[in-house]
Amino acid sequence: MMPRDQFLRDVIADLRIAASFVTILPVAPSKPAADGAVARATWALPVAGLAVGLTGALVYAIASRFGLAPNLAALLALAATALVAGALHEDGLADTADGLGGGRTRERKLEIMRDSRIGTYGVCALILSFGLRWSALATIANPWAVALALCAAHTAARAGLPAFMSQVAPARPDGLSASAGSPPSRSVAIAFAVGILALVLALGPGKALVSLILLALSGLMLARLAIRQIGGQTGDILGAFEQTGEILILLVAAAVQIGG
Repeated sequence: MMPRDQFLRDVIADLRIAASFVTILPVAPSKPAADGAVARATWALPVAGLAVGLTGALVYAIASRFGLAPNLAALLALAATALVAGALHEDGLADTADGLGGGRTRERKLEIMRDSRIGTYGVCALILSFGLRWSALATIANPWAVALALCAAHTAARAGLPAFMSQVAPARPDGLSASAGSPPSRSVAIAFAVGILALVLALGPGKALVSLILLALSGLMLARLAIRQIGGQTGDILGAFEQTGEILILLVAAAVQIGG
């Protein structure tokens, strides 16, 4: 049985790896991660997402406190979440849209996805992503409800990443996703449980179930598209997965408000 001190050190190390993987927070371990460490630490990705969501919630609350309208507060909250996450997932979404939409062959699609320049498909994807999320937050309006929605969205959208990584093989032998490795089943299960808990606490059981169904369907569609077009997943595909999940959860949260 693992000693308690070692267990706590491993948990802290996993949290630091996960946070450094999806945010710009200066929390990376002082030593390089050992083989398999990143894959094992994927259980903590939704926890890192919670930190991002809390950042956006805090900015929204402060903006509301100073009398800014919900649409302006929502824009500032989105800017804050993108900043603390280094716009990593937005970049992945844009590259995925450019690559899958603009390339004709597998090799060309992968080449486009590695290109740092952004194309028309990427611009359109980012406009839709920010526009839908901004509209959802502005519709929710209430600072406490916005906080719950942001925390649920950023937590649950990342909770599905370990499962996606374990079920869809990397499209190429190098790159961010390939270097991370395939998460073990234990990490997948823990991340999934954290995501479900966040959804239930923020949206209630009924809306949490709707969110889970939508997340599963969008994940299956993206996996099928990625496998057919480029032979698997990449770091950019993972970013698109997170962005899609975030959008869907915020839209469900906004529907909660509309429905009373």
